[in-house]
Amino acid sequence: WHNTNDADNGELIYPPYWIKYIAGAKVGFIGYTDHLIPKRQSPAYSEGIRFEHAEFNVAKYIKFLKEVEGCGIIFIVTHMGLAQQVGLANNPAVAGTDFILGADTHERVRVPIEGKYTRVVECGAFGSFLGKLDIITENGKMKSYKYQLLDVDPVKYPADKKLQSLIDKATAPFKQQLSKVIGTTTTPLVRYFVMETPMDNLITDAIRWKFKTDIALSNGFRFCQPLAVDTKTGKTNITKEFLWNMLPVDSEAKTGTVTGKQLWDWLEKELQKAFAKDPSKRFGGWFVRFSGMEVNFTIGNDFGKRVNRVKVNGQPLSLEKEYSIVACEREGDPDDTLCRIEHVKNPKKSGFLMHDIIEEYLAAHSPVSPKLEMRATATDQPHTLLTQLQGTTYEFR
Repeated sequence: WHNTNDADNGELIYPPYWIKYIAGAKVGFIGYTDHLIPKRQSPAYSEGIRFEHAEFNVAKYIKFLKEVEGCGIIFIVTHMGLAQQVGLANNPAVAGTDFILGADTHERVRVPIEGKYTRVVECGAFGSFLGKLDIITENGKMKSYKYQLLDVDPVKYPADKKLQSLIDKATAPFKQQLSKVIGTTTTPLVRYFVMETPMDNLITDAIRWKFKTDIALSNGFRFCQPLAVDTKTGKTNITKEFLWNMLPVDSEAKTGTVTGKQLWDWLEKELQKAFAKDPSKRFGGWFVRFSGMEVNFTIGNDFGKRVNRVKVNGQPLSLEKEYSIVACEREGDPDDTLCRIEHVKNPKKSGFLMHDIIEEYLAAHSPVSPKLEMRATATDQPHTLLTQLQGTTYEFR
């Protein structure tokens, strides 16, 4: 990451690496995030910062750690999504690295993925998993390794009493508010499918109900643990705490209008961000979520040729027609950008926060029963697709 005041070189904002002695071995850790940050986050968040491709900087630091610092083992620590990490593992720029320790798509990598130049692990999500990497060294270098993805079973691994008491003390002032029941569901609320999820169907249905728009949109988020249904009662309470897990940022709802042509072109861009054949062009997120619309596509096609058909409120999309949309305002975006759709007509902040809208919807509709409704379907993958990553040994389980 470079400050761009110096157009040629720039000044590093953070140290690019960290060194630690572990069991007699000198280990180097290189931090790396992807060049798409200014696009997949609000551009205002990274104004004045330049993010480079790996070819411009990673190889330099690997060489420096090996030849100058004398590190025998090197890790690259990333936050860019599993597909991009595997792409990086196949990039000659990372030759000499022992492991890529990855994050962002929250994938449960139980067997390290072997790339051409190094291997990749990602250790699940929600504090439900712990990666355990044992390295056997010889002359300060990695001779062999053993890796496990441990399921954090609270029965098998009970909470540390001292730490639990600290957590209880810290959360005590908020316990009553967070435990407040705001609704019930008779179907599990999950978010681990790539193309469509019951959890986001609930959220987008709620904001479309509130604003009576043609379409409601939500980003392809990956966070939030599942909420299972109680097998005895057939339903489960949705609490304020779970709402914070679903939507950690209580954003304002924003409305606008777009043409069918804008929608079609935007869907092509969103599919490219999720399924680009070149991993470095993927955003690390999943496909966008929506209510009021049905989209069919072919993942394996080239950019610009994936969308097969779109329906809005059951009718085929008209490229000339204008449609009303609602989504959450993303701080730092231009006023006329909504859920990455640029040049939205009549953009208007509603004054309503997402949490209040969800609570209002649940109060009126509980018990809710969100499920997969084939809103997003592909001709070449099941609608229950669990990972974007294809062509490797990885399997989400």
